[in-house]
Amino acid sequence: MATASAAPALQQRRGLVLADAIPGARVRDVLLVLGGAAFTALLAQIAIPVPPSPVPVTGQTLAVGLVGATLGARRGTAAMLLYALLGLFLPVYAEGASGWDVITGASGGYIIGFIFATGVVGWLAERGADRKALTAFVAFVAAQLIVFAFGLVGLKLAVGQEWSWTVHNGFSIFIVGGVIKAIVGAVVLPSAWQIVRRVERG
Repeated sequence: MATASAAPALQQRRGLVLADAIPGARVRDVLLVLGGAAFTALLAQIAIPVPPSPVPVTGQTLAVGLVGATLGARRGTAAMLLYALLGLFLPVYAEGASGWDVITGASGGYIIGFIFATGVVGWLAERGADRKALTAFVAFVAAQLIVFAFGLVGLKLAVGQEWSWTVHNGFSIFIVGGVIKAIVGAVVLPSAWQIVRRVERG
């Protein structure tokens, strides 16, 4: 009953995201933040090495888009910040890595970028960007560009290579994968909203 009553509010009010269809308040939000961090940690373990780049292809950027869009800016940012902090002590980063040396290493900039990118895609979702395929795609692309902006700086500082090497091995070789993740977001998020609309009508 609570879920059904929440659905019309989602359709009529700006600033609400998919997670707001779940009844509850503070306890719900805490569980959503924990779930977002856990989901990111899970997708981080999908890692494919792409030599000579020291940074693997992972599911983390997909998690950034999905967590940000479904939880919104505040909860999404909190979830990603929690994930980043947990990785200092637990093996939740890509390929089961952990520790401060990851943050100061080749992948550290990307992890920092996750926090900001999640906030941006959450902000866009609060304004309806995730309800249509095209705008959801654009939101995912924007989030990934933010991740890469931070990631390239971190990679450059950690490895000390020329910018041409850094851009190629820290961005160019990941473009196809990034587009695929954006397509996934463009399909999954509007589809989830269709389910919410059916609940509203039913």
